[in-house]
Amino acid sequence: MPYYNNSAPVGENGRIHMAENSLGHHYSSSDIGSQRINNSNPQVFEAQYCTLESSSANGVYPAQSSTSSHSISPLSGSPLSQHDSHSDHTYSSPPSASCLTEVADLLIKQKELENSIVGPGLDISSDCSRSLLQAHVPVRPDNWRQLLGINGGDLMQVVIACGKAVAENDVFATELLISELGHLVSVSGDPMQRLGAYMLEGIVARLSSSGSMLYKSLKCKEPTSSELMSYMHLLYEICPFYKFGYMSANGAIAEAIKGENFVHIIDFQIAQGSQWVTLLQALAARPGGPPYIRITGIDDSNSAYARGGGLDIVGRTLCDVANSCGLPFEFNAVPAASHEVELQHLAIRHGEIIAVNFAYQLHHVPDESVSTENHRDRIIRMIKSINPRVVTLVEQESNTNTAPFFPRYMETLNYYTAMFESIDVALPRDDRRRMSAEQHCVARDIVNLIACEGAERVERHELFGKWKSRFAMAGFRPYPLSSVVNNTINTLLHTYNSYYRLEERDGVLYLGWKNRVLVVSSAWC
Repeated sequence: MPYYNNSAPVGENGRIHMAENSLGHHYSSSDIGSQRINNSNPQVFEAQYCTLESSSANGVYPAQSSTSSHSISPLSGSPLSQHDSHSDHTYSSPPSASCLTEVADLLIKQKELENSIVGPGLDISSDCSRSLLQAHVPVRPDNWRQLLGINGGDLMQVVIACGKAVAENDVFATELLISELGHLVSVSGDPMQRLGAYMLEGIVARLSSSGSMLYKSLKCKEPTSSELMSYMHLLYEICPFYKFGYMSANGAIAEAIKGENFVHIIDFQIAQGSQWVTLLQALAARPGGPPYIRITGIDDSNSAYARGGGLDIVGRTLCDVANSCGLPFEFNAVPAASHEVELQHLAIRHGEIIAVNFAYQLHHVPDESVSTENHRDRIIRMIKSINPRVVTLVEQESNTNTAPFFPRYMETLNYYTAMFESIDVALPRDDRRRMSAEQHCVARDIVNLIACEGAERVERHELFGKWKSRFAMAGFRPYPLSSVVNNTINTLLHTYNSYYRLEERDGVLYLGWKNRVLVVSSAWC
């Protein structure tokens, strides 16, 4: 189904042309004239899950160690807002619909786990947080904490021990630790409490299902597109990660296409297209006249939901920007997931200078560990075949692609601890916008990393060293980012907390929080 029809509105400064062929769509404005830092220096999945709201019908554990009103539902294990369990919401930002674990499925899975340890002959209560404890000789809380090497009230130790118990299939310890976490985590607490809530959600999702049904028992209605857009914009403003990626990529592209008159930018996951607004304006003001710019925007239906429509919205927005500043412009829409893109969808033309942008996208493309098709390397080789002037790569610096469960769990804990700390300094802990932004824009990644395996795990980050090897094997060589780009990012960071760190090594930029590298930006040719 096409994203738009051919009845396009007439712009103020030029007519928009649209055409459609197979996977891609096309329209244009008229040509209106000329791992660590040294101290010295989207995915929406078919199966939805929710972390803020749950049912209150089955009761809650009191959040004894938290001053917030959020605690854990004993049946679902979901962080629960007691405010949200009532119908009279008083918040200015409407909460999303409640979500429930499918109790029957969870209990069946729970019974299977119990039978595997104590045998099917025992009649064990189905209470999710206490059933296994009741089947064994009672253990005093101070005793089992000591046996598991946990100091009382140390949340990070409990989170680590719970992941280790899951990795070792120790159901008895897992039950105890899930119950303990239920008293400690909070979506309005400190960074560790908030991260712990979402990691607990991931553990519950992992234990409640298996294989292709993994975490599908956790159902949650998405917020409206306008709400989701507002959450994404909030994160964009309070954290420099996205601005860092977009500005460094734009700087590399602007330098690579300097003096060229026909430029084709290919963006794998164009989202709202906002990355390109400032670049189009800068190119329009270029001495000697603006170049002719063509942008191919690739994106799937996930971003369409956040936008509130298809890629036609992006195309029209960018056309309006180009018309307003006198820039000859054309937009080619490819509504597809990145791994579905083939060479013919890019509509390459003879004589144009090509720039390709991979911003926070390639880690979603499955590699050889997921499928023999190895789309990750296929896409990189395909891009090399069109001889681009520059390729920009922005990725999270995290090692979660092929790591077994527990190392991946620990990497998730370490990475997102730094991220949640960086968010914490930007907004109050009881800010409903922050809670919603973390839930819908960050928590889904955490749950996917912990709960999912195989093709269902789409968050598959790699360290820069691995990306470097992939690009080198495809025939690319580094295209060092200039000092101008470095200085621009440094100026940006002056408006944020002083714990953010920027380091340049061999033309590659590393952005981190304190001593933890979070994002790496590089360019290739």
